[in-house]
Amino acid sequence: MEYIELNDGSHLPILGFGTYKATAAEGLSSISAALHNGYRLIDTAAKYGNEAEVGKAIRESDIPREEILVTTKLWRENLGYENTLAAFEQSLNKLGLTYIDLYLIHWPANEKNYGKYWQQANAAAWRAMETLQAEGRVRSIGLSNFWQEHLDALLQTAQVIPAVNQIEFHPGYWQPDLVNYCRDKGIAVQSWSPLARGSVFGNEVLRKIAEHHDKNIAQVCLRWAIQHKAIVIPKSSTQERIQENMKVFDFELSADEMTLIDRLPAMGFSGELPNEWPDKVL
Repeated sequence: MEYIELNDGSHLPILGFGTYKATAAEGLSSISAALHNGYRLIDTAAKYGNEAEVGKAIRESDIPREEILVTTKLWRENLGYENTLAAFEQSLNKLGLTYIDLYLIHWPANEKNYGKYWQQANAAAWRAMETLQAEGRVRSIGLSNFWQEHLDALLQTAQVIPAVNQIEFHPGYWQPDLVNYCRDKGIAVQSWSPLARGSVFGNEVLRKIAEHHDKNIAQVCLRWAIQHKAIVIPKSSTQERIQENMKVFDFELSADEMTLIDRLPAMGFSGELPNEWPDKVL
């Protein structure tokens, strides 16, 4: 496993396990399988409705807590200082943990939904997250789905530079300008939907590259993201896929292969734009 050093000195595995839609018995089973197959970064969110399952899987794994890094997220309707603190307590209680390794603002406030106060809403939530980090209840704090305009506004008042920005990042939609902006600010990029909602599996370019390396398309996409130094959090409910997704450290894509994937036409975009929430623009 490779690790990424964050700007606060913490380290995250470059490959983790996503838990979106992993709820109830099936979710618990997949999270347990991931832990027993070597995953040590588990990504959840208040909105996913599975924090209790994540916490239970961690406790039942018999893996020392300090070896497992847990991410959860503040839902966008709970922005504000006091709301953030209260939402954090709820997440911590559901997880059954004493601290969180990485706490993210799930989506930024925007002008469409918060009017002229959108910057204040993000700033107040961030101030609460800075408080939680100072108290030692959160190891690292970061963001999700923040574009440059949201980051520029937040950095005007932030005392702590975000450690991570988790964004939609996959072949066909990887936001290179935003990635470069984050890198310039020392903010690590994390990829959600690294397999483009399944769209990658029909792509001929990816198929040929996968055949060349005796790998599957999912492994090529994960490797591509890793070589871009993006932390990836694929999700799966099957033991076979959970194991296969870990086998991405024994090969390397060439510069030409990286460029081919970089230049793939648009595919798999979720339609979720931070300035258009709650509407989707497809």
